Amino acid sequence: MTNTPHQVAADFPELADKISELKNSDPHFARLLEKYDDVNDEVHVAETDVKPMDDLAVAELRKKRMLLKDEIYAALTAAAS
Repeated sequence: MTNTPHQVAADFPELADKISELKNSDPHFARLLEKYDDVNDEVHVAETDVKPMDDLAVAELRKKRMLLKDEIYAALTAAAS
């Protein structure tokens, strides 16, 4: 989905090279990014009323997205050390 807010590379531009490197070399990291993108897309379509959801469902998706982003960031910063 184009122009979807909260893309990992856009949120962490200073880590773009590390994101690309890990995506290509670490299957677990690549799966995390894929899961994050899937959840982020779900949040986006809910927030734009393409596929409306109740507030609780959207809140749960946002929490899931946040946890995935935290895990991605932890992997990026651990790999940078």
